Amino acid sequence: MPSHDSLQATAMEHLRVIRTLMDRAHIYRAVSAPAALIGGLLSLGVAAYGFQRNYQFIEGSFQGVDFLGAWLAVLVITGILNVVLLMREAGSKGEPLITEGLRMALRALVPPMLTGGILGSCLIWLGHDAALGAIVWILCYGLALQATVSFAPRSIILLARVFIITGQALVILHFINAYSGISREGPDLFHMRNAAASLFLGVTFGLYHIVYAIAVFASKPHPAETDAERFIEAP
Repeated sequence: MPSHDSLQATAMEHLRVIRTLMDRAHIYRAVSAPAALIGGLLSLGVAAYGFQRNYQFIEGSFQGVDFLGAWLAVLVITGILNVVLLMREAGSKGEPLITEGLRMALRALVPPMLTGGILGSCLIWLGHDAALGAIVWILCYGLALQATVSFAPRSIILLARVFIITGQALVILHFINAYSGISREGPDLFHMRNAAASLFLGVTFGLYHIVYAIAVFASKPHPAETDAERFIEAP
């Protein structure tokens, strides 16, 4: 059985990590806002292109591998930008990029994002249901953000809840539509599912991230976050 001293040391280490995360919460929110804005604009552009081609049934429409490749490119570009911004922020403060706080954040974020990414990508790539694949991405992204609730700034938690609620609503609408009894056989169904997928991703990863970035640029730290930081710092 662990000794009292070892338990106390473990608890103090956890408090230290949480305090570090809380101290960097406002910084991370400010740093992530530019990446969210760029990612949102890219997402809107890709979504508009995909929706227009599939909704109008243009030959060689934006589907399958093309659809998946474009959205993965948006993810990679946004991820690289976020890493560059975090590296710049860490360098300006003389801190390492890989900290215990970052490891804790990755342990929370990676499982739901990786699970949703694989499942959604398979649905889209294999042509089963692009709209459902997009909904899986939306839900799992929201769950990944929600997993950081114990140390993330309030703005990210609000973003997580918006993604989760939107994803849940889309699931209900998707299956009501699928089981409404109206026949939708033929190539038109394939085009419309891809158009719907582009619309869903444009609203969430595009519009929501742009609104989030604008709100962060225009806002001040929330009192609840400041109070939490004071509590963590108290002896």
